[in-house]
Amino acid sequence: MTTKPFASSADLTAKTETLEVLADGVYALTAEGDPNVGAIEGEDFLVAFEARATPVAARDWLDKLRAHTDKPVRYLVLSHYHAVRTLGASAFDADVIITHENTRELIRERGREDWESEYGRMPRLFREPDSIPGLTWPDVTFADRLTIDLGGERGDLVLQYCGRGHTAGDIVAWLPRQRVLFAGDLVEAQAALYTGDAFHVDWSTTTLDRVKALGAEALVGGRGPVTHGREAVDAAIEQSRDFLLVMREKVGAVHARGGTLKEAFEATHAALAPRYGRWPIFEHCLPFDVSRLWDELSGVDWPRIWTAQRDREVWDQLQGA
Repeated sequence: MTTKPFASSADLTAKTETLEVLADGVYALTAEGDPNVGAIEGEDFLVAFEARATPVAARDWLDKLRAHTDKPVRYLVLSHYHAVRTLGASAFDADVIITHENTRELIRERGREDWESEYGRMPRLFREPDSIPGLTWPDVTFADRLTIDLGGERGDLVLQYCGRGHTAGDIVAWLPRQRVLFAGDLVEAQAALYTGDAFHVDWSTTTLDRVKALGAEALVGGRGPVTHGREAVDAAIEQSRDFLLVMREKVGAVHARGGTLKEAFEATHAALAPRYGRWPIFEHCLPFDVSRLWDELSGVDWPRIWTAQRDREVWDQLQGA
């Protein structure tokens, strides 16, 4: 019996990074399916969105950004608690780190385990892991909405909680004047969804409805290229919803008839692979996705903590030949 290489452990090829200017002072860095990051200029400061996995990786992003602006980072906004989004925070020297209040609780509850889990799953993203000083803690949290006045004629940056989704604490960053949305991992453009800590019903219904209702004309998802134009933005949101709905249908049917987790994984893989199978991290994500949804259908509302050991157990059970 053989198994596929564990998660993204065999993905060691560097990705081409592209810095895109979406509007005056609005930047996004994409990298062929690696986690996206962004920044927004205020009148005399920067708001950075996401932090990357290590300070060394974050400094590479900041070096590219400095070709466009030398303003200091006043705010670092973290869309959720996952290690690849948070552990590079010290590189920004931000005055204030902002998250949702649930993200603070998730860092407290499982931050260390998540760090070890993600390092094992995606080692290439953790460039010089010894540069990480420790867990990243927010200075400011909020429940529903927080607005940052960008100053001058730049308008506001609205940080919004749209509901439980990819995690219990995902937030988006919305620029109403520019119609640009940084959606974090609530929306992926041409990349598979990771749902191992998700709330599938909420995410696929009311949460994505609220994201779509913002009416963005440019969207930076968690992974994949920037999406331009209202029609394309809506299509990316609906692609993410479709991924979730197919999962709910296939896993739900197996669970309802008393089948096994392995059967649910195989049915879901067969249904999703024709459309999504060649997209980044599809094979990596799906065992953890199906396992979490199986738990939800079994009445486990709050996601179980992923540890390096549990990762391997689930992988071997579901991705084994």
